[in-house]
Amino acid sequence: MDYIQLNHDNIESEHICCGFSDKKCANSYHAKKQWMSQQFEQGFVFQRLDERAKVFIEYQAAEQAWLPIVAPQYLALGCFWVSGKYKKQGHGKALLAKAIGAAKENNKLGLVTVVGKKKYHFMSDTKWLLRQGFVVVDEAPNGFLLLAYQFPNSADEQKPRFANSVHNADLSNAQRGCLVYYSNRCPFAEYHVLESLQQSCVKRNIPLSIVKLDSVEKAQNCPCPQPIFSLYYQGQFITTDISACMDSRFDKFITP
Repeated sequence: MDYIQLNHDNIESEHICCGFSDKKCANSYHAKKQWMSQQFEQGFVFQRLDERAKVFIEYQAAEQAWLPIVAPQYLALGCFWVSGKYKKQGHGKALLAKAIGAAKENNKLGLVTVVGKKKYHFMSDTKWLLRQGFVVVDEAPNGFLLLAYQFPNSADEQKPRFANSVHNADLSNAQRGCLVYYSNRCPFAEYHVLESLQQSCVKRNIPLSIVKLDSVEKAQNCPCPQPIFSLYYQGQFITTDISACMDSRFDKFITP
């Protein structure tokens, strides 16, 4: 199994797995590459299978991760995906082993990642991660969990947790209509928020508030545990599924 790591030298010529065949999202795809290029300076790692496939893992130091968590001396997993015919071939374990190895090499206490109690769209498989040795270390509203893969030297350290912005979330601006948080961490998000969701809400005369998380500070102080894409309606969390933005699927998620 051959894997490659993206960097400043090859990011323009190599694909980033998601969105490479979706021409509508070309600008969003480019925005994700720009985001990655900026994050390389902060120790961001993107490794993928050397195929035209959605088989990849992202991670970086939790202190620099675009997640509302407090986990000093941990590596934070971002997107971690093995799809289609590439499942059940050992890619997930191989990529996870690379992240665990990187954490050990850098004297980290372990790895952390945000998931759902049940499998949420565009998020890692909770049950699979628990089978690999992750444990639940914190729970947030709306069914989000913080998992940790802890090394033996982490026992005496403070347990990782969600940020106060999550536990004391102020969603007062979500009491009327739709509210969405998103960032360029996903190559689909910008297009579907600014185009599909805008159009779906206008068609139904639903007010829409958009919060783009365009800095690590905003992401780390976000009230929603998943700042890649989170949709709220009338103050209630709805989904992390970006397809909810589309007119053909919007009504399956939201009924005015």
